[in-house]
Amino acid sequence: MNPLHTSDVIKKYYKSHPLAYQLLLEHSHMVTRKALAIARTLAKNTEIDLLFISEAAMLHDIGMIFTHAPDLYCHGEHPYLAHGVIGHNILQDEGLPRHARVCERHTGIGLTAEEIIAQNLPLPVRDMLPETIEEKIICYADLFFSKNNRDRTREKTPREARQGLITYGREKGEVFDCWKKLFEPEPKLSDD
Repeated sequence: MNPLHTSDVIKKYYKSHPLAYQLLLEHSHMVTRKALAIARTLAKNTEIDLLFISEAAMLHDIGMIFTHAPDLYCHGEHPYLAHGVIGHNILQDEGLPRHARVCERHTGIGLTAEEIIAQNLPLPVRDMLPETIEEKIICYADLFFSKNNRDRTREKTPREARQGLITYGREKGEVFDCWKKLFEPEPKLSDD
């Protein structure tokens, strides 16, 4: 898929929703920039599909248009939490199964079937955890950007991103810590 096709897929679902379209593009561009910056650094030592990251990061929230999230200009019938699964189904139908996996697995740091059952979440009962390096990078980058009007133009600090996760369990923060160490390690201090 080329980048032009990515925008065509987004327009197909958002053409009659200009405010949601603009919001989605702003958010997705910020996530894509951060994901690509991380991926380019890691690509020096690891094989990473940069084109896939640029496409999948732009498409990761495509399903939000079918959710009921008026603050995001979305007036669908599904709960917002389902936007990843909806996006998965959209991109499967578009013939983009790898991209579909990113949609489904990007919520927080991903969800387990056990969490879905225990919290009675309105989602299919299955593990939806990022597995590939590309999926993890996009999931991590997404944690730094909100779509709410108050914060949508700024990147959260790592502390803020982590704080948002640990409200769902300390283990979520531990995964974040591992990803941060891998994706954005602290610079080493010189011995001078």
